[in-house]
Amino acid sequence: MNTPHGRFQQAFAQALFAPPETVDPVVRELAMQPAFAVYRNTVMKACIDALEANFPAVARLVGSEWFRAAAALYVSAEAPRDGRLLHYGDGFADFLRGFEPAAELVYLPGVAQLDTLWRESHAAQDSPAADAAWVARRTPEQMAALSLSPHPTARWLWFGDQPVYSIWERNRRPGEATEELAWKGEGALLTRPQDAVDWQEITKAGCVFLDACAGGATLPQAAERASAADPEADLAATFATLLRAGAFADPSTQLASDERAP
Repeated sequence: MNTPHGRFQQAFAQALFAPPETVDPVVRELAMQPAFAVYRNTVMKACIDALEANFPAVARLVGSEWFRAAAALYVSAEAPRDGRLLHYGDGFADFLRGFEPAAELVYLPGVAQLDTLWRESHAAQDSPAADAAWVARRTPEQMAALSLSPHPTARWLWFGDQPVYSIWERNRRPGEATEELAWKGEGALLTRPQDAVDWQEITKAGCVFLDACAGGATLPQAAERASAADPEADLAATFATLLRAGAFADPSTQLASDERAP
């Protein structure tokens, strides 16, 4: 980008999102042309449309008009860095945390985080999931040494103070829910065991268990950390829930790969 052509390309891209007074002089004359304004508006609209598609639960909560006004400010500050707009908006949750009109919607950044995790799970690498029957055949000695890595499509998050998962789920898959929300902490787990992303609520112990597994802990070590986080947790039920959800990668594949390695 140090060549004159490269500088022009960079300045042109920045001019699409920057205020007119901050435009690089190399493209200022071009940026003042009416046709450039039309092109700029087209690009901005495409980015806003992408954000609205990428954050459907947030958009449904606040309404399209509110969302698109907020999205326009985000686009002006954070231009896309990837031509695949499915990946656009990784910083949108943080933007909402500092967005004054959203200050009273304390759960909104968390909802945006879950919309982001859905996209990550959707786009993650395909891989076989751990088979519960394979795990059940392990001896006690093998179980004590076994580490299970989270599946590439697995995403999870614990929200300590707000029912973010319930709010997100009701707006991601709206239905006839009439129960009043209990204002308490919740965890969310998203997986893609088949072709579609699936999601469910999980406990704090489940989130801590997955965190430990992601760090390379053995199953007993992960269980110990989960029990410390929630002494009343049913760890056997927690582990079974995670297995059924497809939250772990197939360990037999990794073991076979290790055996082939020199």
